[in-house]
Amino acid sequence: MLTIEDLQIIPTDLLGQYKSVVSNEALLTAFNELEDALISTDEFSFYTSVASVYSSKIEGETIELDSYIKHKRFHIEFKPDYTRKIDDLYLAYQFASENRIGKETFAEMHTILARYIVSTNWIGKFRNQNMFVTTKVERIEYVAASPIGVASEMDKLYADMETPINTELTPLETFFFASMIHLVFVKIHPWNDGNGRSARMFEKWFLAQKLENKAWFVQSEKYYYTQHETYYSNIRVLELEYPDLDYTMALPFLLMLPKSITETG
Repeated sequence: MLTIEDLQIIPTDLLGQYKSVVSNEALLTAFNELEDALISTDEFSFYTSVASVYSSKIEGETIELDSYIKHKRFHIEFKPDYTRKIDDLYLAYQFASENRIGKETFAEMHTILARYIVSTNWIGKFRNQNMFVTTKVERIEYVAASPIGVASEMDKLYADMETPINTELTPLETFFFASMIHLVFVKIHPWNDGNGRSARMFEKWFLAQKLENKAWFVQSEKYYYTQHETYYSNIRVLELEYPDLDYTMALPFLLMLPKSITETG
């Protein structure tokens, strides 16, 4: 049985309320209806392209899905700067789909997706300076974990993750923990850059660990992009400073992942 006492950093206070709001049956039905796209081949994944493009667009990349599919599926050439970061993210998703999620593999994943985002010395390594997450209008969204505490907070998260991975969960409980892992990681913000991309992959990687390959067809990144103002608002509402985070305010954020399959076709 999953016990709250086993968890150090992932809050479970909202699990009961989450279960009262989200229908396990509706979620399972929508999830089971997910199928790969006809355009996918052994060498090309449409939904990995969707994830890579929209997770990148959340971070300000200007690439469009149609252009990326032409590039990735049909080998139409674009300027390298237009596709390079998205190609790396695609490879990182591919790596995640072939490996078990864990401390070492997650750091290795960052070395793939962040090759053209952070300097070589910092790929796969935690930051050593303060981190203030800001908006385009230079407003501070939140202050991440102190660099002194990043490693210990991430160790707690990795340790906590093993409990739900090794526990039999309903699909609803699996979605709850995937979203909470996403949110806790974002608030720690351990890398110099690439945190948002990593967090959204972390969430889906956990889903796939529990629900197998169909989880990679969930278009959560696209949903977060189309709802990006709400996405950031739901992250912001937990309070500004890391020590003051109030995860009892997290329900609106947690509901976004199941909505990404129950409210979209």
